[in-house]
Amino acid sequence: MRASIGRLRHRLRLEAATRAPDGGGGAAETWATIAHVWCEIRPTGGSESVDADGLSGRNAHEITMRYRSGVTPAMRLAIGSRRFEIVAVLDVDERRRWLKCLCVERGL
Repeated sequence: MRASIGRLRHRLRLEAATRAPDGGGGAAETWATIAHVWCEIRPTGGSESVDADGLSGRNAHEITMRYRSGVTPAMRLAIGSRRFEIVAVLDVDERRRWLKCLCVERGL
């Protein structure tokens, strides 16, 4: 992959889920920011479906960033009110230079 630093023009939050007891025997899930990373966002497709008598959209994206260890599909990326669920993390060229995250943005 020949990535250009100039294409990394979106500053996203890398977030991980945390669980805290809710006092009633369950747990509440919140998202904590792990880091701010510069990324390239490239839409790759979209679809819509009917969920609970309502129309729901989703878009697929490839999000590229500089290599960072520890990024997993249990995390997500966010910018403003947009949330990108990470489905897969790829080490492009297996050289620890670039990470490509295959993501889904739901609820559009």
